[in-house]
Parts: sequence; structure tokens; C-alpha cells
Amino acid sequence: MSPRRVALLTREYPPEVYGGAGVHVEYLARELRALVDLTVHCWGAPRPEPQVHAYRGWDALAGDAPELAALQAMSVDLLMAARVADTELVHTHTWYAQFAGHLAHITHGVPHVATVHSLEPLRPWKAEQLGGGYALSSFCERVALEGADAVIAVSRGSREDILAAYPQIDPDRVHVVLNGIDTEEYRPDPETDVLERLGVDPDRPTVIFVGRITRQKGVAHLIRAAADFDPAAQLVLCAGAPDTPEIGAEITALIDDLRRRRDGVIWIDRMLPKRDVIQLLSHATVFACPSIYEPLGIVNLEAMACETAVVASATGGIVEVVVEGETGLLVPLDQAPGSIDPVDPPAFARAFAERVNRVLADPDLAGRLGRAGRQRAIRHFGWRAIAEQTLAVYERAADRR
Repeated sequence: MSPRRVALLTREYPPEVYGGAGVHVEYLARELRALVDLTVHCWGAPRPEPQVHAYRGWDALAGDAPELAALQAMSVDLLMAARVADTELVHTHTWYAQFAGHLAHITHGVPHVATVHSLEPLRPWKAEQLGGGYALSSFCERVALEGADAVIAVSRGSREDILAAYPQIDPDRVHVVLNGIDTEEYRPDPETDVLERLGVDPDRPTVIFVGRITRQKGVAHLIRAAADFDPAAQLVLCAGAPDTPEIGAEITALIDDLRRRRDGVIWIDRMLPKRDVIQLLSHATVFACPSIYEPLGIVNLEAMACETAVVASATGGIVEVVVEGETGLLVPLDQAPGSIDPVDPPAFARAFAERVNRVLADPDLAGRLGRAGRQRAIRHFGWRAIAEQTLAVYERAADRR
């Protein structure tokens, strides 16, 4: 029997959304409300939305030590677990909330479903950000996933990574439910007011990147590749929220060097409203996704829905979204065993630049890839179908109890 009272536990929820997991939760919650009695438990400031509960970490943990961020996350987990005693199932997203789901599972005896948006063992650079807290985040994730009644992977590639990282998990408990896109909201925008306000030339070919400044997004590789982009094109980097001051300084230095070598480099280092991003994507010739780790990559779907050709790394779930030669071009990414970094970073940058230039040089190709991308997003990544598949996982998890 399908649970009727479901609690969605997450760090991110509108308006405090900074990554793909938050986007996923926003739209999944919207669709699930038509199927179950849903409450949302998130971090941050109080939300005016009914049945949405927000929490802040212990004030006693204020300080500069990097591990305090992980301890503060665990303090939120305690509060969340205490609040969901009357639910019939908890569904968690990312390690920030998955430990809360595990605590609810063992305290209240409710089924726990965990969606994996990324894996701590595959993000070793997080040690730069969290210090000793990386061991805590890894602990929270491992305990929660190994104890969950069901684990949702957002791609087939992510499912393989989960089982490799955590061999104690029964493969029958790991289900694939893809991320989605609202193609009514994300659609081509013919207006140019946002471009003009941000200094983007609507008559010039454009390569665009949208994402956080974090190792996994490969921003440094993209900037190095951009030195070889067609000089007629402009590069728009919607890139902010660096994981650490060190990576922020590294990206700043690379962009400064690139600007000395070419013009048309526009860096927008703040989060933009959704409408602004949609218009920027709509007018871009190429959306660049140089990620070196990506369980799926919702941002590729956003670009495709806006009819923009995609050039992306052939890694993780990206290859299940972007079809080579049909909706975009894929760049081979050779990674050393035990590492997600390219074996040969300069060769990867050159290959990325070559494929970007191939699309820039052929407007017919760019148009064909973009149109096919939108059709693929419409056909295969609708949120209602994803919510129904998620509900089926809830039923299987409940049947295990």
C-alpha cells in the first residue's frame, strides 16, 4: 500500500536554492502534492508556504572552523527527525538531510527513501571546504544509504556509482528515477532585455556556462578551453558561490588571464532569477558543461528545453541526457583510476574547444541540435511521470517494512 503522509527532507527549498538538488526538490514537491499529503522540511528562514517547515542549526556552533558546518548540518538533522514522528514515510535529499531520514527510520519506524544527487566518496575536494567535517558528511551519507529501505539514483550511471561506493547496499533497493524539467517554464525566450541589462551582445555567437564554482563543475577546464574558442564568440559565465576562497581566487585569476587574451568574456558572479537564466540560455549558441563529476546534470536539461545546443563532458548521467550528434556533442573524459580529474587536462580542454568551435561554425548544426534537445526534454523528462515513478518507489519501500 502506498504511504499517504510523506515528509520530504532537504537542505534546499525555494527561495533558498543554489544547486541541482534544490531544483529537483522544488519541482518534485509540486507534483507530489497532487499524489500524497506532503510536508517539506528544509533549512533556513521560515517559509510562508503551508506545510513547509524550516530549521536553523545550533547557534552554539557558530565559528570559523570548517568542520562546524558539518556538525551544524547534523544538528538540523536532529530537529528534522524529531518533527516527523507522525509521517508514514520520509524521503531525503543529499547528505545534509539523509542522516535525519536515518534517525527518523530507527526512531519512529518509518520507511526511509533517499535520493542520491552526488556521492561523498566521489567528491574528495570537499575536504578543502569541510576539513574534518568531510569525514562527518561521509559518515552521514554511508549510514543513511546503507540503512535506507530504498535508494533513488538519478541516472543509470549514478546507480553504478552508488553500488560501487557502497557494496553493502542490496542492488534490489537501488532504483533509477531520472531528474526532470518543466518545459512550459523552460522554453525559448525571444526577448533581449536581460541580455542588454547584463551586457551580452544578442547579435554575437555565445557560449554560456551556468553553475557553481566547485571542482566537480570543471569551470577551470572550461576557462582554459575558452582561450581557443572562435574569437567571434563571447563567453558568458554565470558562475558564483565558490566552495572555498581558494577556488574562488583560482577562477578569478584564470578569468583575468583569459580577458587579457581575448574580448567578450562576461562573468556574472551572482545567482540570477530564473527568467534571466532562461533568456540567456535561449540566446546562446552553445551551452557548455565541462563537469568532471555529474550524476545527471539538470542544467543540461534546462539548456535543451530552451533549444540550445549542448557541448558536455561524456561522464556520469550526462550521457543519458545529451545524445551525441542529436542534441549535442560529447567530449571524452579519461579519468585515472580512483580520481575524477582528467588524465590529461590540456588535452581535455583542447577537445572541449574543438567541439564548441564545431557548433559555433555551423549555425544549421546548432539549430538542429537545439530543436532536437527540446523535443527530447519534452518526451523523456516530464515531472509528472517522475513523481509517479517516485511514488512507486515509496510503495516498494513500504512493502519492506
